Amino acid sequence: MEYWFSENHTKNVKLSIKVDKQLYSDESKYQRIDIFYSPEFGRLLSLDGFLMLTEKDEFIYHEMIVHPAMAVHPNPKNILIIGGGDGGALRELGKYDFIENIDIVEIDGMVIESAKKHLPFTACGFDNDKVNIYLQDGLKFIRKKYNCYDLIIVDSTDPFGVGEGLFTKEFYGNCYNALKDDGILINQHESPFYPEDSIAMQKAHKRISEIFDLAKVYQAHIPTYPSGHWLFGFASKGYHPINDLDSKAWKKREIETKYYTTNLHKGAFMLPKYVEELLKKVEKEDHAFED
Repeated sequence: MEYWFSENHTKNVKLSIKVDKQLYSDESKYQRIDIFYSPEFGRLLSLDGFLMLTEKDEFIYHEMIVHPAMAVHPNPKNILIIGGGDGGALRELGKYDFIENIDIVEIDGMVIESAKKHLPFTACGFDNDKVNIYLQDGLKFIRKKYNCYDLIIVDSTDPFGVGEGLFTKEFYGNCYNALKDDGILINQHESPFYPEDSIAMQKAHKRISEIFDLAKVYQAHIPTYPSGHWLFGFASKGYHPINDLDSKAWKKREIETKYYTTNLHKGAFMLPKYVEELLKKVEKEDHAFED
């Protein structure tokens, strides 16, 4: 008998991946956590039935949520990750030896523990002495922080359930306050392709662009995510993602990557016309997507 992991991307579109076995399944206070093994994609992590990562393509997401900001900000010492319980973003930040402190705020400790046991390819940086783990609600944590982080990475689930609050205007405003005067905010920005996903993407962009002096969007191809076309947000109090990119300095660090390069960095901000139009539409609307 064959077994398949399936996730509905729309009412009419489904992604199915053949799996050989289930490695882990449990229900936390917040969500159901499942880890499977697939002959094509290796280990898969799903939360409440939604695919979070696969062993085969997770490097794309995690490199792109970390390295663009690290190649732009000249001296990021103090960094906050909100979400990211699988450890992938933490792994990528661990490649920079000049970072002094990384706070990771994950609401569900069972995600971290299950990743440590079953996803060693991502969860390999939690024991770093520079890392502080807070098992808290990111919404509440960020409210008490002011002018302390050089970079905030919001590595959240989709904008419903546990992750819903991490897409609100209040949350983005608190992130703004928590950043230093030259701080950068990076967030996973959903997909622009299917209508329901594109609305969530537009909401996030509208709310961020109302708060930050500069709000840009960049893209990556992630095969197992809805449509394969995924966006990230780059918001800053000053740095421009292209004009302030220091390719020479980043290359000199000899950071090992499989997807990200500084040449790709520039191209990632060159968006398809339909995405540009979706973003421009909400930028011009004064009262779109009120919280």
